[in-house]
Amino acid sequence: MANLLEIKDAQRQIGDSFALCNVNLAVAPGEIVGFVGANGAGKTTTIRAALGLMKLDAGEVHLFGEPFGPNAPDSTQRHVRSRIGVVFDTCPYPAEFTIAQMERCLAPAFPTWDKAQFWRLAERFSLSRKAKVKDLSRGMGMKLQLACALSHNAKLLVLDEATAGLDPMAREELLDELLAFVADGQRSVLLSSHITSDLDRAADRVICIDNGAIIFDLPREDITDRAGIAHCTQA
Repeated sequence: MANLLEIKDAQRQIGDSFALCNVNLAVAPGEIVGFVGANGAGKTTTIRAALGLMKLDAGEVHLFGEPFGPNAPDSTQRHVRSRIGVVFDTCPYPAEFTIAQMERCLAPAFPTWDKAQFWRLAERFSLSRKAKVKDLSRGMGMKLQLACALSHNAKLLVLDEATAGLDPMAREELLDELLAFVADGQRSVLLSSHITSDLDRAADRVICIDNGAIIFDLPREDITDRAGIAHCTQA
C-alpha cells in the first residue's frame, strides 16, 4: 500500500536565517512515526507544508497518493483534509463556544462526520456538552481535539507537540488512543514531540530534524539500542 504521507525534497526559505533543506519524510500505513527536533528546528514548518498550509519553494507533498499543496483544486483540498485529523499543542477552537456548539460547527465541514462517535468519545473523555472551550484544562482541550479528529473517519492523524505539558495520566491515555488507531494496519500517525518516553512507548520510527534538515530516519529500536533516543542532534 502507498504511503499515506510523503514529502520529497522539500525546500522553503523563511527569512534570512531559516530554511527547509531537502526534507524527505514518509509515513506508511499502520505506522506511528515520531518527529523530533529542538524548538525552531523545523517540525511545525514541515507539518504546515504537509497540510498544505504553506507553499514550498521546491519539492513535493503527496497525501494518500495524490499531489497536495495550497494550489491544489478546492475539491482535492476538501477531500484530502477530510481524511486527516490534526491535534495541536493548544486548543484552536473559539473560546466562548461550548462543546455542543463546537460539534455543530464542525459537522458540516466533514462529509464523513459521525455525530454518535463524537459523543461516545466525549463521554469517554468526560467532556461535558455545556463546558466552554475557555474553561477546559490543557489536557481536556487536547481530548476535545482528539475527539474531533477521531470522529470523521480520518486515515492519518498529525499531532504537533500535543503531549507537551500534559500530566502522565493524560499522556498515557493519548498514547493508548494512538496505538488503537493504527491497530488495523490501514491508518497512521505522525507524532511531533520532544518527550522521549512517549516516542519510546509508541513510535515505530523516529525522524529527527535539525536546522531545517533531516538528520536521521531510523526504527525506534535502532536509536534506543545505539545511543538513547534523546541524542538526535548532529555532531
